[in-house]
Amino acid sequence: MVDWRTAAGRWMLPTAAMAAVMLSTSASAQEDRAVPYWASISSGQAMMRTGPGRNFPGIWLYQRRDLPVKVVQRYDNWRKIEDPDGTTGWMAVALLSDRRTVLVTAEAPIAVRASDSANSPTRYRAEPGVVGRVEECNGNACLVRFGEREGWVSQDDVWGADENEEIN
Repeated sequence: MVDWRTAAGRWMLPTAAMAAVMLSTSASAQEDRAVPYWASISSGQAMMRTGPGRNFPGIWLYQRRDLPVKVVQRYDNWRKIEDPDGTTGWMAVALLSDRRTVLVTAEAPIAVRASDSANSPTRYRAEPGVVGRVEECNGNACLVRFGEREGWVSQDDVWGADENEEIN
């Protein structure tokens, strides 16, 4: 399995420069949402902590922009998140984005199809651990952009969209 986290003890804490990259629009948009909801990591480095504040110890340093996470709780400018492995912890809201993404979780490469039909021709395959940006989902399949390519994948093969969820 691909590991997108790094043990926090091996890395320095995020700097003030990283904190300056805060996006107030994503923070205000996330304040109005009911939990749980999906988000993604907006920074190339994002620290997960044991509690909602910089004074709490870091437990993971994520080095994977666009990694999908599930927000399960809010406290001030902090969000308790769950990562694809089920690990939970707190992250500053400025390090999260409302951009919907998915992570390929199947054990083998998955078919990326020309349409949402399971009988549709395969355009290419996506490897386990690949992250893509969601364009839409119809409850069974999602149209996902993987870099410059896009296509439809089964919602059963990815993490970042609820079962039967529709996204427009």
